[in-house]
Amino acid sequence: MIQSRQIGRARVTRVLEYAAPTHDPAFLFPDLDQAELDALAPLVAPHHYVPSMNRLIVTIQIWIVQIDDKVILIDTGVGNAKTRKAPRMTQLNNRVPEWLAAAGAGFGQVTHVVQTHLHSDHTGWNTVLDGESWRPAFPNARYLFPRRDYDHWQEALSRGPDMTMDQSWEDSVTPVVEAGLVDFVEDDAGTILGCLGVEPVPGHTPGMLSYRLASEGEEGLFCADVFHSPLQILKPELNTAYCVLPEVARETRARVLAEAAERGTLIMPMHFGVPHCGTIRREGDGYRLEGASWPALTLPG
Repeated sequence: MIQSRQIGRARVTRVLEYAAPTHDPAFLFPDLDQAELDALAPLVAPHHYVPSMNRLIVTIQIWIVQIDDKVILIDTGVGNAKTRKAPRMTQLNNRVPEWLAAAGAGFGQVTHVVQTHLHSDHTGWNTVLDGESWRPAFPNARYLFPRRDYDHWQEALSRGPDMTMDQSWEDSVTPVVEAGLVDFVEDDAGTILGCLGVEPVPGHTPGMLSYRLASEGEEGLFCADVFHSPLQILKPELNTAYCVLPEVARETRARVLAEAAERGTLIMPMHFGVPHCGTIRREGDGYRLEGASWPALTLPG
């Protein structure tokens, strides 16, 4: 499934890898008690939470930016045939390659793969299985990795395994580094590829970056995992179990919310359910998500 919209001169498309009511709220948000969740349920059901199952809907999606002569992927999901501990993520066999091609972002067409951070559910389609080895899926692309995130995980994984990484370092990160296809993005890089503003958003991981797309007076923010769920817009202090630097994550989330509300920015996270993106509105002393509508789909000619 794909949906597209314009942000100025840029065509932005989301490709769905999967979406399902998969996550136990008590696990994903350990500081959120059931009574609080029950009170918030009418604001997030049915697209982000299923009360009858007590499960959060989590989506994996890949964002595509097409502008001028560039075809840019923002993060690459879980990937097919990857062995992962979580049953929902292991040994997938889905139709992402066909949807990428339908959007004009087939394996040979992508010019850049931009990573917000290097968790296993953001790097999977970096590689595809070729016999018994993993090769870069996008042979004509440069892969842009956050320098600080890469250095952090390289050092952390040298000390032992991490639940958020599984085997992804070996099957989805190292092969593209060894192929010589990686360029590293520094926190102070400014603007990359002539269209994406680099903005550090540490906390969920130490080196996570967001990317601001601005064109012809319009803008959108690929905000990665600053938010896993609109619950974190309603309760900005709420961290996931995966946040490496909890207090920094809260500070980052508060800043991103205030800036997005002030600027009217379209935020485009990785994991939100329908409609998958939207704008931040102030409501009393807090915030809410106003979902964005999607225009009728037209495919590239």
